[in-house]
Amino acid sequence: MIPYLHLWHFSIPTFGLMLWLAAVSGAFLLDRAFRREHIDADAVGMVAVAVVAGIVGAKLWHVLDTPQEFRELGWRVLWDSAGFAWFGGLVFGILALIIQGWQAKIGALRILDLSSTAAAVGYGVGRIGCLLSGDGDYGIPTNLPWGMSFEHGIDPTPPGVRVHPTPLYELAAALLIGWWLWVRGSKPRPTGWIVGEYLILTGLARFFVEFIRRNPPVLWGLSNAQLASVGSVLAGIILIAWAASHKATGPQKASRAVEKAA
Repeated sequence: MIPYLHLWHFSIPTFGLMLWLAAVSGAFLLDRAFRREHIDADAVGMVAVAVVAGIVGAKLWHVLDTPQEFRELGWRVLWDSAGFAWFGGLVFGILALIIQGWQAKIGALRILDLSSTAAAVGYGVGRIGCLLSGDGDYGIPTNLPWGMSFEHGIDPTPPGVRVHPTPLYELAAALLIGWWLWVRGSKPRPTGWIVGEYLILTGLARFFVEFIRRNPPVLWGLSNAQLASVGSVLAGIILIAWAASHKATGPQKASRAVEKAA
């Protein structure tokens, strides 16, 4: 594991480095989506705001989900480099994008459709930071040949114990989801359809990977992340059902709508 990169007198946390790379990847993909839809908007600025909101949401949700850490560490837990909850980042990131989409006259749901590929890939890239830092987001012990040890991570595994490298599984799922959403978004779809698919696919991916992660069950044998995943899938189904009753929006129609609104 490589929690820090030591360059001269500086120690750079790999988690932060990969978070930056995730933001760059997301900004690039969102910009490409804007170009494909002939939309003139600041993709880099939007992603920057969404990333900051996502980090805040992920940390706050983690604190609420693990109150024992707050009792032990106090307010210091908010500045700890480990401890970020996927669902909190998702909710706050979506809210930030909705507000920015409304301000840019793109539309709340339309901006989420356009951002879905970027969100999927960015999440996957960010998971590499979890792997490199060994921050505890790994899985349960395994004897599979690709099992990994995190003895020198931020949250180390016991000596000699190999566990599922779940961040790598999530990276693979995220890249596959991102590719699927990009291909699906190349043709006219009802507004809200693509983000509906994103919520369903990313929710299913997180739901199933939780079975081999070490998060404890909280209700009906499911972890907190799995319950949040069920909510994500249901929200995606509702969005697609709603979108199915509306006409598809193509690139030219979308651009004309933005120009007219401007």
